[in-house]
Amino acid sequence: MATWVFLHAHPDDESSQTAGTMVLAHDRGDRVVNVIATDGTLGMAAEDLRKGETVADRRREELACAAGVIGIDRVEWLGYRDSGMAGWDSNHDPESFCNADLTEVTARVGAIVREEKADVLVSYDPDGGYGHPDHIMVHRVGAAVARQLGSPLRLLEGSFNRDMRARQKALAVKLGVTGQGFFDSDEPQDLRPFGSSASELRWAVDLPDEVVGRKHDALACHASQTSDAGFFLSLPKQLFRAVLGIEYYREPAHPGELVHGWPLEEA
Repeated sequence: MATWVFLHAHPDDESSQTAGTMVLAHDRGDRVVNVIATDGTLGMAAEDLRKGETVADRRREELACAAGVIGIDRVEWLGYRDSGMAGWDSNHDPESFCNADLTEVTARVGAIVREEKADVLVSYDPDGGYGHPDHIMVHRVGAAVARQLGSPLRLLEGSFNRDMRARQKALAVKLGVTGQGFFDSDEPQDLRPFGSSASELRWAVDLPDEVVGRKHDALACHASQTSDAGFFLSLPKQLFRAVLGIEYYREPAHPGELVHGWPLEEA
């Protein structure tokens, strides 16, 4: 049995980016730990917030739902303030995660990795997938933890396959999904392109239909996030699979050709 620690920026990132890998790991008998860096308070506010309930409260509740669907064994919240999207004024807030002390965050995440005796730490690619300040910080923290702890810990960096974008866009047009920024632009944030080229990726984890379905169910738990989870949930089944049915990872310490398979079996 292996132990995986996934470091994510916000609640719902686990469902859109690594839920399939988490499900497969859990179903193999592995231990799955999800560490959430921020409170997600700058996400969408649910229309049905209860009296006294905050956005952060609702997002904790939604993540608990998703964790049950996925099979996450432990959830840890680091509690940093959500930095917001690239270019927002909140990027300059000294309390925002993107401005947190790297040494401090590295120590906190490293302590969890050591406590869990983790075999794998999963973070994000250098651009955070699409240029989000909190996602870029997750990359920095993951890289720092890996440097500090060294082998045998393996660092995988979640990413998108940029070379699949044209095929996904063509399918979106065929299915009548138009006017969506995800498909219309390759520079969604601060002029950083989506993801990584195939030559930079090391692992492609293909998700069976049943696992894609559980990924869809996990995203549905994050009902308040209509612009993110809601967007993916609105996609036709065929397009949802094309976009989210394979999860891609870089592995800086072990570069090589892209392999479709399970990283722990192929290592």
